[in-house]
Amino acid sequence: MWNDNGALDKASALIRDGALVGIPTETVYGLGANAYNAHSCLEIFKAKGRPADNPLIVHIAVPSDADKIAYTNDLYYKLAERFMPGPLTIILPKRDIIPSEATAGLDSVAIRCPVHEVARQIIERSGVPIAAPSANKSGRPSPTSARHVYNDMNGIIPLIIDAGPCDVGVESTVIKISEDSIIVLRPGAITAEMLREVCDNVTISSAVTEELKEGEVALSPGMKYKHYAPASELYLVDGNEDEFEKIVKEKAKKEKCAVICYEEELTKFEGIPTLSAGKRDDIKEQTKRLFELLRRCDELGVDTVYAHLPSKDGQALAMYNRMIRACAHRVIGGKNG
Repeated sequence: MWNDNGALDKASALIRDGALVGIPTETVYGLGANAYNAHSCLEIFKAKGRPADNPLIVHIAVPSDADKIAYTNDLYYKLAERFMPGPLTIILPKRDIIPSEATAGLDSVAIRCPVHEVARQIIERSGVPIAAPSANKSGRPSPTSARHVYNDMNGIIPLIIDAGPCDVGVESTVIKISEDSIIVLRPGAITAEMLREVCDNVTISSAVTEELKEGEVALSPGMKYKHYAPASELYLVDGNEDEFEKIVKEKAKKEKCAVICYEEELTKFEGIPTLSAGKRDDIKEQTKRLFELLRRCDELGVDTVYAHLPSKDGQALAMYNRMIRACAHRVIGGKNG
């Protein structure tokens, strides 16, 4: 296991005293601050250039710590027993100890207990819950390595803890619960099917696949704004592999473009900068690579990037959600023309 007690103590002291630190989790790297400190929470928004109405997720060391900052219920503890520590965030009514600056003025707080040992050590040693959105500039692909954090936050934060690449590669599943129902606000590694093993009444918010309606409040990070985007324009192609190949090659005649494709397709796009998303049927590997690939697009010096439109089934829904936001809902092919 990664272990540097000096670095962990330094990170914990900085957070406890009000500074921001780049910290690893199993999902993506987070920009951590003392969740009890309103000023520190505001500094997160400033460092990221994050819209003020986009709430933060508060990370705790053990599931029972939720009772200190929120009003829990039986369903919370059933979910905690099954999925915590892990990549699941649960929205609950907040207690006053959590400042409104952390929750974008909402009366609820998003709570997560990461499974990553380094993240949990930092929370435990700091003695405070840690508010931590992804440690990237707002709108950019989330960071899945310390290098990504450095590229976005060098000179802005005093410390980044490097514990290697993230295992999951996309942010946690975010859900809001009542006494007997769950609504999925952001998909992740914990799928709706998995949640139904604990609670029969699980629905998926329309905002997972569609844009928020005019005036609709964002209850979860990642719901409202264009996110995860490379500097070049990303387009998703709705079609089979032959249709995908035809569309990309036609576009390449007129545009300086790149393609993100399956490993099995790499030889099809001679002369076009090509990045491998992983094997066609390996959704876990595709998910893990996603943000790394979107960042690598910026190194290719192209104007446009084309990728497959993911499925909305099972774990692929998390990929669909991130990519549809990264491309600002620009889909071509199929019924989209």
